[in-house]
Amino acid sequence: MNALITPFSFLLIILAGYLFKRTGWFHDRDYRIIQRAVFTITIPCVIINSFASSSHSTSLLIITGFSFLCSIIPLVIMYAVTWRRPVEERAFQMLNVTGFNTGNFCMPVTQAYFGPAAVVDAMMFDIGNSAVISSFMNVFTTGTLHIDPTKPLSDQAHAKGVTVLPYTPPTDPQARRLQRRATLRRSVKSLFLSVPFDIYLVMIALMLAHVNLPQWLATITQPGANANSFCSMLMVGMLMEMPHDWHEVREVGSVIGWRLAVEVTCAAAAWFLLPFDAQTRKIVMMLCMSPSTVFGTMFTDKVLGNAQLAGFTLSVTAVISLLCTTAIYMLV
Repeated sequence: MNALITPFSFLLIILAGYLFKRTGWFHDRDYRIIQRAVFTITIPCVIINSFASSSHSTSLLIITGFSFLCSIIPLVIMYAVTWRRPVEERAFQMLNVTGFNTGNFCMPVTQAYFGPAAVVDAMMFDIGNSAVISSFMNVFTTGTLHIDPTKPLSDQAHAKGVTVLPYTPPTDPQARRLQRRATLRRSVKSLFLSVPFDIYLVMIALMLAHVNLPQWLATITQPGANANSFCSMLMVGMLMEMPHDWHEVREVGSVIGWRLAVEVTCAAAAWFLLPFDAQTRKIVMMLCMSPSTVFGTMFTDKVLGNAQLAGFTLSVTAVISLLCTTAIYMLV
């Protein structure tokens, strides 16, 4: 019974966030307040609480490498398969098909089903995933499509229907070197501005050094960790928007189709290839069915100025994810 009540309660929180925004209790940009709280308070509390309250085996770093591959390969695939589509559509597909919404969505879901043991696996999965979605995804998309990352695509002159923005590389070797340094600096800065990723690095360093965190850290971070599920689901509901026309519906449908193909493939690989017990592989399978990422919504807003469509994509894939993870929990 709990397997049905848990996803239903999450759906109610998502619906509440959407209805509060539609009725004017929340404004369109208020989700950024909860988003900041989630990324800087509740997810860090979940990470620290898990490392302080349970032991972590270095063998779980295999899950980190697995999630990194599952995140980065679809990004390259989407760049290749969309080569004939307009640059706006290419950017949207690349930013919203790539990556897994582990910390904001599937970590609370798996925690509700399996308890604290699932958090350990989810965090090791999210480390590799975060390395891609918090920085590399945006840098790769804007770089390969020649989009200026400092301003929206609508403000950059280009002919309608072009697949890549016009770009003339600098001929001077010194200028090329400076350009590469600027790109690397922007990528590293974006990566280390992610508070959860920074804490992941610290926790892994402590784990490799066999340093145990004091128990009082687990007690202090417990309230914030408990709030992560509610805040994350509420934020998903506040991000939800309806598409404006059939073109946007087709765009979202294409993202959902590609995501399902990626997720099912990764889930099957997790079950048949990972060298862990059945429960761990089952948890990783559920993590592979995560919805599109909040980072994808943020970068879509920054690059395309269309956070609403990305938010709708996130909301729809979140509902699909709840159904898929529940089915895996009950049937596998």
